[in-house]
Amino acid sequence: MDLLNALFRSPPWEAVRIGLHLAFGLALLFWLWQALKLGHAVPLRHLAKPRAWLLPASALITLALTAILAYQATWQLGGTARPQFIAFMQSHDRRQFNPAHWIQRGRILDQSGQVLAESRNRDGAAERVYPFGPILSHAVGYADARFGLSGIEAIANRALNGSTLDSLDDWSELGRQLLTQSKRPRGQDLVSTLDAGLQQLAVERLAAAKPVGRGAVVMLRPADGAVLVMASVPGFDPNQLQPSLFSGADPTTPLLNRATQGQYPPGSTFKVVLAAQALESGFRGRLDCPANGYTTSSRYRPIRDHEYYEAQRSGRSWAGHGALDLTTALAKSSNVFFAQLGVLAGHAALQKTGQRLLFNRSIAFVGGPSGRMQLQSAQLEPIPERDRYGLAQAAIGQGRATATPAYMALLAAAIANEGVAMRPRLLRDTQPESLTRFMSADTARRLRVMLRQAVSEGTGKGIETPGLEIAGKTGTAENPQGPSHSWFIGFAPASAPRLAFAVLVEHGGYGSTVAAPIARDLLLKAAEQGL
Repeated sequence: MDLLNALFRSPPWEAVRIGLHLAFGLALLFWLWQALKLGHAVPLRHLAKPRAWLLPASALITLALTAILAYQATWQLGGTARPQFIAFMQSHDRRQFNPAHWIQRGRILDQSGQVLAESRNRDGAAERVYPFGPILSHAVGYADARFGLSGIEAIANRALNGSTLDSLDDWSELGRQLLTQSKRPRGQDLVSTLDAGLQQLAVERLAAAKPVGRGAVVMLRPADGAVLVMASVPGFDPNQLQPSLFSGADPTTPLLNRATQGQYPPGSTFKVVLAAQALESGFRGRLDCPANGYTTSSRYRPIRDHEYYEAQRSGRSWAGHGALDLTTALAKSSNVFFAQLGVLAGHAALQKTGQRLLFNRSIAFVGGPSGRMQLQSAQLEPIPERDRYGLAQAAIGQGRATATPAYMALLAAAIANEGVAMRPRLLRDTQPESLTRFMSADTARRLRVMLRQAVSEGTGKGIETPGLEIAGKTGTAENPQGPSHSWFIGFAPASAPRLAFAVLVEHGGYGSTVAAPIARDLLLKAAEQGL
């Protein structure tokens, strides 16, 4: 393709193109001349007559081929009056001389008007430029003649390339400009819901996190699903796309959108799901949480609380939590409590909860002019009825349970929004859509109080900040490939939530010391901006 593009853009190509056209015309005239000569030839009466069905069949085939050629001709000659044609040519015809690539695509802006993507003229071609480079690479995406489309560039392709014109006159003018190249056509500018400042801070903090500098942050408005931050680190530079990027050779997988597609064990953040399940079922009791932990069989290692291991490392004894209620257990993030809670509720209860919370699903964002972006929800592999220990592990966010940061942010947003999950959206002018109800309004309100206590008095108290009123849940998820992942999900302010979030730091360790401070700093910046 590089060789062909170089040929098509070289100075001799115009003369070569005219020569090829003349050669094709001469070949067509020669074929017609031979056909006429054959028609005037003396009939060979001694040959057998053709079968009766042969002539109608030949006529049908000829008509079909003519119809196909005519249809193709209407696309080639009048295709500029069809938005599907423009979109198809931009998405699938990667040749640089393709006129559809001459369109100067509209700009993509953040919610305050900062330019996230724009087209600039370079050597007669429209070059797409991304001022923030890798910082917004997964959310904004790329539009490239060779590598296609992704992100907002893909879901809003028709609007950005001007293919959503309203009248026939508009389309006629676009077609004239493309065919004559008298004026460079321009697409529509679009405003996203993203906030470039918050996104930049999220990426910087993730990249600086020890030990590997990888992870994801999602922040959105619970009331309408508007996504302010969708950060995935490492990213890629859409200004410098190379074939090596798409080969899959880079072990850091920069093309992977960790926010929407990265599946991680959710650890203790998953206890929010079990707490919602318990509240919906009317649980009001206490469970004993001894220091020696809980197991479903002597064959399996006991599930213990992190205080046990801290005491063991420091050479002291620990008496255990004793009897805990649901609120205190969530604030203290007791593994022993929630492992027991999951087993007491049973396999069917967790399966039913998973169905209500859209586990094992692909969830679409609110659609743009050309399509939808997708996020993967929490994944819970089937747990056999006899496997009670597997159920206990899943109840504390380990074993067969995984989740994407985007889904955990959606779950936190649903709690903040009276139990209703709003479909996430990336374009400001799209209408908010309700996705589904995750839980009753009463359950959501009670969880809001519990999650506020988890920050003010529990594992998240290290980020307690006057004026922010953060509610959330920390998570430290064991990972067989290395150190634990660090999680923090939640919303603020707890009394009237305006922002919900999820922070995931790969191999970051304790959620309370790594992921939670990132969320706090983002909320501080958002508060400064009046968000």
